[in-house]
Amino acid sequence: MKKEAPPLDKVTVQKPAIQVWRSLFRHPYPRTDRERKRLARTNFFLHLHPPHIKRKRIRVWYTWCLGGTSFLLFCILIVSGALLMFYYRPTVEHAYQDMKDLEFSVAFGRFLRNLHRWAAHGMVLTVIGHMARVFYTGSYKPPREFNWVVGVCLLVLTLFLSFTGYLLPWDQLAYWAVTVGTSMARAAPFIGADGPFRLVDTQSDLSFYLLGGRTVGASALLRFYVLHVFVLPFLMLVLIAIHFWRIRKDGTIKRPL
Repeated sequence: MKKEAPPLDKVTVQKPAIQVWRSLFRHPYPRTDRERKRLARTNFFLHLHPPHIKRKRIRVWYTWCLGGTSFLLFCILIVSGALLMFYYRPTVEHAYQDMKDLEFSVAFGRFLRNLHRWAAHGMVLTVIGHMARVFYTGSYKPPREFNWVVGVCLLVLTLFLSFTGYLLPWDQLAYWAVTVGTSMARAAPFIGADGPFRLVDTQSDLSFYLLGGRTVGASALLRFYVLHVFVLPFLMLVLIAIHFWRIRKDGTIKRPL
């Protein structure tokens, strides 16, 4: 007589699989809610999310998934930007031609560039929408004030990322847009050479540090490239990690009003 197979919850995991699992996690495979919560508390990646959360707090009509969508778009920007770096050289002689090669010569180059561009536009919109949602639902109130400040810093960095990326195609639109933007920086209070209550001169104001001089040239292109590719993404990754961690420590998403 043929022996029936045991139920799924009674199947034992083979020893090699157990060793692989325990090399990654401290506890065996969770089979109860208590074991799942313990696994979430002792794992770094799972610890960023709470072990349990009320269903009303994650309804789409309340959060609109704007925070998660912003992070997803940021990941798309990181991956697509890394691929674009293989074909782009931040020099006055090659920048514009490299963008043309991406557009017409590189396989899927136009798709990759448009993916990066539209993800950047989408991230600006979703971050602004996320901040508006947090404000109008009162999610910035105690004990979430610090995380609200972190979110404001992320919004500023998101806008600055878009601004620094604007110059990289090195065309007429990019040149004059950055010229106008850095002229506005020169008129900033305290840190602008032409602004009110200025504390600096023309050789040490904000516009000079951004451009590496007084006009948009090779130094400005290189500085914008370093800011766009290395400095700002690193700062955003640090603040995003702090932002996620504080959401968990502050009691997850605030309940609907």
